[in-house]
Amino acid sequence: MLEEGRYCVDIVQQILAARAALNQVALIILESHAKSCVVSAIKEDRAEQSIDELMGVLRQFTK
Repeated sequence: MLEEGRYCVDIVQQILAARAALNQVALIILESHAKSCVVSAIKEDRAEQSIDELMGVLRQFTK
């Protein structure tokens, strides 16, 4: 886009749209992880470790 001489604001908007799309994909994956891996860990008496891991990922996600 830069090489094509596109307007800077248009480029920034495209970057923001790409980030938003990636965040949505990450949320879908985190939801799947919580419903499968975290639930399994809780059933196997590994709840604390699994929840700590999930919270660490959520902390990074919200930065």
